[in-house]
Amino acid sequence: MRLVEIRLLEGPNVYRLEPVVKIEVAVGRRRTWYGQRSPGRHALVRLSADVPAKAWPLSIDALVRWVRRLRADHEEGVGGVAVHRSSDPGHWIVTYPWTGAERARTIAEAALALAERDVSPARRARLTGSQERLVGRWVARIAEARATPPSWIRDADRRIPIVSITGTNGKSTVTRLITHILKIAGKRVGTTTSDGVLVDERLVEPGDWTGPGGAWQILERSDLDVGVLETARGGIVLRGMGYESNDASVITNVSSDHLDLQGIHTLPELAEVKSTVARATRPDGWAVLNADDALVAAIGRRVRAHVALFSLGEGGSAAAAVRRAVAAGGRGYVLRDGWLVEIDGSHGGAPMRDASNGHGPGHARAGEVTEHRIVEVDRVPITLGGLARHNVANVLAAAGAARGLGVTLAQLRDGLTDFQPSSERSPGRLNLFRLGSRIVIVDFAHNEAGVTAILDVAEGIAAGAAGRAAPVTAIVGTAGDRPDDTLRGIGRIAAKRAQRVAIKETLKYLRGRSRESMVGEIMAGIASARRPTSDVTVYESETAALRGELARSDGSTRPDAARVIVLMCHEEREEVFALLAELGARPIDVATELTTLIPRMQTRPRRA
Repeated sequence: MRLVEIRLLEGPNVYRLEPVVKIEVAVGRRRTWYGQRSPGRHALVRLSADVPAKAWPLSIDALVRWVRRLRADHEEGVGGVAVHRSSDPGHWIVTYPWTGAERARTIAEAALALAERDVSPARRARLTGSQERLVGRWVARIAEARATPPSWIRDADRRIPIVSITGTNGKSTVTRLITHILKIAGKRVGTTTSDGVLVDERLVEPGDWTGPGGAWQILERSDLDVGVLETARGGIVLRGMGYESNDASVITNVSSDHLDLQGIHTLPELAEVKSTVARATRPDGWAVLNADDALVAAIGRRVRAHVALFSLGEGGSAAAAVRRAVAAGGRGYVLRDGWLVEIDGSHGGAPMRDASNGHGPGHARAGEVTEHRIVEVDRVPITLGGLARHNVANVLAAAGAARGLGVTLAQLRDGLTDFQPSSERSPGRLNLFRLGSRIVIVDFAHNEAGVTAILDVAEGIAAGAAGRAAPVTAIVGTAGDRPDDTLRGIGRIAAKRAQRVAIKETLKYLRGRSRESMVGEIMAGIASARRPTSDVTVYESETAALRGELARSDGSTRPDAARVIVLMCHEEREEVFALLAELGARPIDVATELTTLIPRMQTRPRRA
């Protein structure tokens, strides 16, 4: 039995909705995980499922028995010890609630040491002299250990409502959207994102604050009305959520990203981790889930809150899931005939607003389903007239969360139509610039789903009018902690869809990989799309890549000929914005320039 880690989680986590000690050990020979990212039912591992005692190896049985005994002897609880499997071969996880940090960790260390030395945990067992002395030393250490309580914020100590947002793609955009809607509704809003902590959309603390530390910064303030918390996978896995519950939650999607880290290898496992934010939603709150993602939609069966599903589809399993949620007293948020629509099946006669003008209170009778037109999708700038389908989904998700926090339809409409995808309001998320006849798209796209979404937008813009089309250049690259198949997938998608592909390195985010490995895997993906790699330029930075591609001529066209250039931007966002300003690029105001950006919008009929 080899120790992998002892970790104290300070809040809701994948195992349970309270602080737990996690002891992970490996039993047997060392083996590496292999398998499918979307495994069949026979190979599915549920991380939070309790493994019955009859299936435990003897070493795990001894470890558990020592944990139980030592906890009972030292006032760290008497129940709640559970055993879980990991998808890593031979890995076992023991969890139990804790009340005192140092004491709980020492108990874990003692249990491991005693189990490894084959000291019997039975109280009446006959021990050798050395075994008795070993037990005595550990008992003394536990008795001397401090007992610092968990840092999580309990509901009784929380004065403001909060919404938690997670998912693989779109969580920062949804977080910013909800923040803006609530601000327009007159609330003073505290926000955590991967860019920093914000108060009323003003950055007050830069950095990635998507873990419990960011949540504590917001929840400990006394000058806020509501908290909007982007909640990343890493924080949940490494520390827990940091607070007892939320009043609303959003899960945007689950796609290949951050796999092969902390023992998470498959998409169902990643979905289970992210489900923590929805399972932690209060019974009177709302969990807003993506009906178009089967893994996310299935989370609705495990939550205690009301369920709202959002969907871009107009049929199939997603539409059926929305209907079931509404019939059960939930809500649906859908795109229908060019309108964003709320379908409300919630009971109790809560005041509702007429969808067409936002006035005239009404009431939904128990069992009655009401529909409300929120706003035409063309009027929501971040959707680019519906072209940015991923942002239509993000808007629906934000609408569900805002409504779950009590925002009226009129306030929701005002917030959505006022939000611009600008570098100030939503930095690095679908920021559009015009430089002569060229369009530059700067986006945080960092995985296969993100690259697909942003190239959908690029192709729509490049299509032009009267059948003319501009070539698309994709500048790709991401952080080094993505698995090989994700890196190859990014290269393959770019090569299949863009007329030119370049690679930009992110040297500050290699995260243990070599530069050669990063570039090599992306190149392998490009080659798998049957594209030559000889003309793929590799740049050392994002600014160098953008400058180089803007200046590039292929011999038949001018460097300033019409093109759409997509930059996956992670490391040098501010430097990229400064470069564009230096070159004379102008941010595009989507609200006023939509028809010039996407000429086919000129002929789209205005909806009544």
